[in-house]
Amino acid sequence: MRLQCEVEVINRMLPTFGMRNRGKGTRAVLSLGRQEEKGSGQRGLIYLMICTLKDKAGSRYKVSPDCYHDNGRASSVSRADVCNLKNFLSAVGLAHKGTDANPVPLSRLIPAKTSEIEKPRAKLIITCKKDYPLTKNFPYSLEHLQVSFCKLVRVDMRMLCLKRLQKLDLSNNHIKKLPKTIGDLVCLQELTLHNNFLETFEVELCHSTLRNSLKALDLSENKLKALPVQFCNLRELVSLKVDGNELIQLPFGIGKLSKLRFLSATKNKLPHLPNSFRMLSLEKLDLFGNPLVRATPMVPDIQLKVPLSLLETTSRATINYR
Repeated sequence: MRLQCEVEVINRMLPTFGMRNRGKGTRAVLSLGRQEEKGSGQRGLIYLMICTLKDKAGSRYKVSPDCYHDNGRASSVSRADVCNLKNFLSAVGLAHKGTDANPVPLSRLIPAKTSEIEKPRAKLIITCKKDYPLTKNFPYSLEHLQVSFCKLVRVDMRMLCLKRLQKLDLSNNHIKKLPKTIGDLVCLQELTLHNNFLETFEVELCHSTLRNSLKALDLSENKLKALPVQFCNLRELVSLKVDGNELIQLPFGIGKLSKLRFLSATKNKLPHLPNSFRMLSLEKLDLFGNPLVRATPMVPDIQLKVPLSLLETTSRATINYR
């Protein structure tokens, strides 16, 4: 049985000499296995082997009732998969009690590979087509993935298996359509699709888990003519960029995006803004390059049926006649 984790080997004799342990774990692979005795018909003893980048061959510790007291050493394990850790500790416990090893899943005591010991990658940036992986998967530990200038015409399905992904940048490609399953990335907070060939934003994405996770969305420099009404379901959005598209209107319920603080919609074809726009609490707004019909597009042209106060009447006249 093998377990990828962080391990700190603690020498409990150090405090006696006024010294402290390092207090920091090292990326390692733990193996529980039997060391066969050559030339002997008997089964060998069970050992716990710890392999690190500095010691790939591994250090071995005999698993027996006194193994935790040998040389006054103990070990601390962290950053391991919970289920795998429970199974591993259970196996160590059985071996420690001297239980018959048949039910214990033992591994061969062989040095670990470098790929097994290396710290899981959290960030990967690819900006050249020749660096794009064709024969191997993306590391499952990725939290930030950028794939730009690779001429992708679709979103690679291997990316949609990265359940820890928080930032996905697919800018400067040739993507025409987003897969519905991109909404299965439950941790996704930032999605960048700048400079692609998108013509639509799928309604299904507005009903996916992106409603609760997505905070920043960049759809600039595409071929979008409209955003679906359901787009306003993305209530966690803080930043939205739709510059350089062919938008003729914004969703009429955009005011429901109560957390939106940054909106950029330059160089589109917007003649006016929806009435709910005034409900937004924006810190930054950029509408440069739109053929806005009215000089004051944020003022709704609504005639109330009840008599207006003198203050309301004079205010409207001031705005209308500048």
